[in-house]
Amino acid sequence: MIEWYKKVVFENYANFKGRAMRSEYWYYTLASIIIAILLFTIDTFAGLTYGAGQAGVLRSLYSLLVLIPGFAVLVRRLHDVGKSGWFFLIVFIPLAGVIWLLIVLCTEGEDRTNKYGPDPKDIFFNELDEIGKE
Repeated sequence: MIEWYKKVVFENYANFKGRAMRSEYWYYTLASIIIAILLFTIDTFAGLTYGAGQAGVLRSLYSLLVLIPGFAVLVRRLHDVGKSGWFFLIVFIPLAGVIWLLIVLCTEGEDRTNKYGPDPKDIFFNELDEIGKE
């Protein structure tokens, strides 16, 4: 999970091109949620909250830091299922848009090269085959 997180946040910080497997997207999402919960806890106990909603300083900074990589991995995930990155705007349709986007994010990507690039599973599994070979 840590490797996926580093790949998304540091190596592909603002990469909106290409495709992202389900695991890449969901591991990044899981890691971000865990980090946000930890930062919320630290903010609360350290008294680093502000405003009526009691937002935390550390959690707010973290949210700003991962805004672009989170959006980039979302766009690449949409590319993996053959959709344009602009399809994220569907979330503005109440309830139905959020449900549709969640279904698409959980759907397996196209198992062939599409207009956004080659199948990332092929690339990933080819790299795994090369481990240990010199």
